[in-house]
Amino acid sequence: MIKGERIELRPATKDDWRRQAAWRNDPETARLAAGTYAALYSHVTIEEAEAIFEKNSVPDRTKGCLFAIYVAETKTHIGNCDYRNVNFIARSAEVGMTIGSPEARNQGYGTEALNLLVHFLFADMNLNRVQLDTWSGNERALHVYKKCGFEVEGLLRNAEFVNGTYYDQVVMGRLKETI
Repeated sequence: MIKGERIELRPATKDDWRRQAAWRNDPETARLAAGTYAALYSHVTIEEAEAIFEKNSVPDRTKGCLFAIYVAETKTHIGNCDYRNVNFIARSAEVGMTIGSPEARNQGYGTEALNLLVHFLFADMNLNRVQLDTWSGNERALHVYKKCGFEVEGLLRNAEFVNGTYYDQVVMGRLKETI
């Protein structure tokens, strides 16, 4: 477990993933979390969510890990974050984060969770670079990522199609030297 001031990151359990299924079926959460892929990300049954969990719950932490984000005080599961595609030669990985519980948004939990995850990857796993991506219309995510020290490294023009509109895919990165 990785502990912060207000939240804890715990390796996700099947029960955590079951709660994730409800969030995935919320249209606004799916749109924010998956952009173009919202239709594929959402409309999942509990059984499908469990199958996705089984496929993605990698026991080899050198390849990646899915964490459940919990509010420490209330022991409430509010979202998930992960790292994946670890490259130990380049010392890099990709990260992602979603606050699934609408009530937990805009309270700084996502910022704290992402900062905890990045610090873990830099300090404990000795990575040098982490990256993520989102779509240009996801202003809330872009704000959090910039607040966490990520910089825009590139745009893939019109690579995302969300609710009938094209958006750029925004690729962002952060280097260890920034902590």
